[in-house]
Amino acid sequence: MQLTAPATRRPRRTGLRDADGMAVASFVLGLLGLLVLNIVLGPVAIVLAAAALWRGTARRGRAFLGLGLGVADLLVLAALVQADQTVSWSL
Repeated sequence: MQLTAPATRRPRRTGLRDADGMAVASFVLGLLGLLVLNIVLGPVAIVLAAAALWRGTARRGRAFLGLGLGVADLLVLAALVQADQTVSWSL
């Protein structure tokens, strides 16, 4: 019976790339949420930004912008609800 050494693995960088992608996605969705579907896109942007920051993204600025825009989406939604007494956009 021959014992072999375990194969050495190179560290995978997909986790960091995924975190960078989440940071960019949170920024884009937060920005888009200011215009449409802020009730959905705001919380998604917040969750993606928090996950990207937790995973240690290299794009911390974009993650923080996504977080801020997600919160702004919810503030815009709250202002619209107070103004119109409804959750829909009225033009």
